[in-house]
Amino acid sequence: MVFGPLQPRLPNALATASQKVELAPTRLLDELGRLAAALGERRPGGMLLIGRRQLRTANSWTQNVDVLVRGKESCVAQVHPDDAARLGLTDGGMAQVRSEAGMVKLPVEVTDVVMPGVVSIPYGWGHGLPGTRQRVASRHGGVNVNVLTAASVVDALSGTAVLNGIPVTVAPA
Repeated sequence: MVFGPLQPRLPNALATASQKVELAPTRLLDELGRLAAALGERRPGGMLLIGRRQLRTANSWTQNVDVLVRGKESCVAQVHPDDAARLGLTDGGMAQVRSEAGMVKLPVEVTDVVMPGVVSIPYGWGHGLPGTRQRVASRHGGVNVNVLTAASVVDALSGTAVLNGIPVTVAPA
């Protein structure tokens, strides 16, 4: 079917007041100052928690598949070597990670794949609790990183839960 030659649709097809493609709306630009200030803040403990996706356990249900959870333990707190030395953490040792919302204990992996001041814990774990009914996953329980997130803390711009950049303290367990 031929509908004839192409006709320009812009700017009439845009629903913006300016009738332009707004790649940086004022509301977003206004947040840059708040973001810059937050990046410069140092909180007690000096560490920020970020999540981590893992290739073999991209979703929590895959942790109940034996072949995907074999090998080296992957529910570990990754910390930079500088932070490990400063905090007294050792590779393979246990750490206690605490936020205003809760606390978890898990093994440490000292690695330079994370920036100094950051601790990275994968999401989707925490199967060791009673009643999970996942035979394989319960043997590789790990920790539920959501314990460290406060339900009341939301991002000002999007209104979504804050799941990364959570201030935490990290210490040997």
